[in-house]
Amino acid sequence: MGEVQTARLIDGTAIAAEIRAAAIPAVQAFTNAAGRPPGLGIVLVGENPASEVYVRNKVKAGADAGLWVDLQRLPAGATLDELLRLVDMLNRSERHDGILVQSPLPDAMGRGASQRVFDAIDPDKDVDGFHPVNVGKLVQGRAHLKPCTPSGIIEMLDRSGIEIGGRHAVVIGRSEIVGKPMAMLLLQRDATVTVCHSKTPGLPSVAARGDILVAAIGRPGFVTREFVKAGATVIDVGTTPVRDRATVERLFAEGSARREAFAKRGSIVVGDVHPSVADVAGALTPVPGGVGPLTIALLLKNTLAAAEARRR
Repeated sequence: MGEVQTARLIDGTAIAAEIRAAAIPAVQAFTNAAGRPPGLGIVLVGENPASEVYVRNKVKAGADAGLWVDLQRLPAGATLDELLRLVDMLNRSERHDGILVQSPLPDAMGRGASQRVFDAIDPDKDVDGFHPVNVGKLVQGRAHLKPCTPSGIIEMLDRSGIEIGGRHAVVIGRSEIVGKPMAMLLLQRDATVTVCHSKTPGLPSVAARGDILVAAIGRPGFVTREFVKAGATVIDVGTTPVRDRATVERLFAEGSARREAFAKRGSIVVGDVHPSVADVAGALTPVPGGVGPLTIALLLKNTLAAAEARRR
């Protein structure tokens, strides 16, 4: 039998720390020139536990980098009109350079609520890069505010010395937030891109052609070894909180650190990629500690870029 290969783990936490450290002098320079720090308004509706964690991390990272971060909370019972009024106030504010409305919104706001909110944010303050104007610019390769997770992944590949140009990249997932913009950014870097989804026939064999495989579907452990070309770079965007013991036991071996963490807390965050993929892939992002920290680092970069563009 040949040796079992173990993928190189790409340390997203370390790469994100480099990006944040590089942004600090630019934030200070802006603050000195403008007489105020770049301002980020974050809106959190309701009390979704995962959103609470993400927002807490964003507030801390922003404050650590020298931004002024203004967290605006609305109760779970808030109406869409109330949320749109708050967005309008932030649009008109001189102190807020960037606006981020944390998803998902409560179901009671109705279908299409998120899109109405993204449409209402001033494109020049849209640090998530979701406004139709910024999406159009992204397609044309001239956006200055790009979605944070896909641009974080590009930074991660570059800083890990992973070639993009001329490679075949496969993206599993076609969401507006990750899948579609990810495909665009990879295309702009001269990759040949295949986008797959739940209706793709023969999904594992299509995925297994990719030199770079990006999994962004929100299904724990869905991407197994048969999806992965030997030596491929696998980027796991999934962050699903799992509270079900059977799922944890299906994914993680007895005595593993992840099982122990589950036993202690009763819940762990799990990616879209099955742990056994580490035996086939050349490089792999862990969950947690992979893509997540990059998303936050790019949010800081976008807020600074929005502040500088508004000042000009």
